[in-house]
Amino acid sequence: MVQGLLHVGIPQVKDSLILITLLVELGVAASFAAILARTATFKNLLLNPHRSARQKLAMVAMITIPLTLGVWLRIRVPNFLAADLSYEATILMGLLLGPGAAMIGGATLAIPALAHGEYWTLPVNLAVAAIAGGYGQITDREEMWSFSPMIDLSLYRWVTRNLRRPQFDRQILLLVLITVMQFGTSMLSRRYPTRFFELHSPDWLVELAICACAPVVVGIPLKIWNSIRIERQLEEQSRLLMEARLDALQRQINPHFLFNTLNSIASLVRSKPELAREMIVKLANILRVLLKNRDAFVPFAEELAFTDDYLDIEVVRFGEKLRVVKEIAEETLEVVVPSMLLQPLIENSIKHGLEPRIGGGTVTLRSRILQDGRLLVEVEDDGIGMEAEPPEFLPWGSNEAARAGAGSGNGIGMRNVRERMEVLYGNQAEVDIVSRPGRGTRVRLVMPVLEAGAAPWAQFGEALQATWADVARTITRG
Repeated sequence: MVQGLLHVGIPQVKDSLILITLLVELGVAASFAAILARTATFKNLLLNPHRSARQKLAMVAMITIPLTLGVWLRIRVPNFLAADLSYEATILMGLLLGPGAAMIGGATLAIPALAHGEYWTLPVNLAVAAIAGGYGQITDREEMWSFSPMIDLSLYRWVTRNLRRPQFDRQILLLVLITVMQFGTSMLSRRYPTRFFELHSPDWLVELAICACAPVVVGIPLKIWNSIRIERQLEEQSRLLMEARLDALQRQINPHFLFNTLNSIASLVRSKPELAREMIVKLANILRVLLKNRDAFVPFAEELAFTDDYLDIEVVRFGEKLRVVKEIAEETLEVVVPSMLLQPLIENSIKHGLEPRIGGGTVTLRSRILQDGRLLVEVEDDGIGMEAEPPEFLPWGSNEAARAGAGSGNGIGMRNVRERMEVLYGNQAEVDIVSRPGRGTRVRLVMPVLEAGAAPWAQFGEALQATWADVARTITRG
């Protein structure tokens, strides 16, 4: 009945139905694009810059299957004309997947129409797919993704830009292509109403609305999917930034440790050459490990072994003045921890806590699994301690006990450990420092448990989410 009204040309009914249909089409396009964007498979295929033929066909199937049902509903259900988005979907497939895949999709979308006797649908869909696919191949991908459904703004930007410097604009070309093809299909539907379906009207204002709506329906999915693409790019850039930051931190600590150890060896070269030779051999063993391409995470047992080499050097240097006590729970040995985690803490205890003390002292290493399942690592000394610092210099993650009077130890090693813990674990980790002048200092590290072989970069998840939330807030404010 509705098609009959459209074909016989009753202006009041036809034009009002067309305008309502155009509005509903915008909502259908936005809903369809948002639903596909929530599908992990489609999202991965969409963001893959090098799709195989099979992957392109998978995308075609995910787009065309529900929209083919929409064409069938348009034919079978009165007043459901907005369900047919085959023209706009064919253009999208051409832009994203190329002419070949778009032709397959356009042919699939034409099947219900062909069964209904609309024989022009197949050649029209194939022509639209070829034109849109050809445009997609000659234009830059970023220009395609930046296509705006806001036609007036696109035209305004194009006019102002070309008044200053005339240039060829592929976005305006796409806008013109979609509009001209829409007008052509409308005229074809008016000429052959029973052989091809497309909205059309004898009223030129309504026809203008039809032609103007088509680029918007194409642009809405592009904008929705482009926002997901930008979000993925931001996440990837944040991950790379964190990896670079962590690598810089790890490279920073190695020369710091090396220079301090060389100073210790230099003090023994003349007075105790044999001991100096022994320390050089141990230092060579340590450097051999450091010069390897070490992972950011290592089993706790491996970190302890590396620490033992360092302590051997310091025990040679201090003699009986330095004592080391280990209270290591066996279940913690296979837990994965950041590499070079203990050495700077032990170095801090020896250099700032025990070395100034005439009688030396004891460094105690502890580890255990807490009741909440996290790993606790402590490095404690009975040295001279540190004076309390102003609140602005308290370490990251300090608790109230640390705020009450703990010094933070702002040396390179201590700052490095705090920052690496923050980068790797985010809010899941704690770094507490408690120091009492004249009685010693205790550094307490709490971190999530990772078993050996686990994917260490999975711990970037929370930090990435926090970074993306900051970016989103910045964009919102902008």
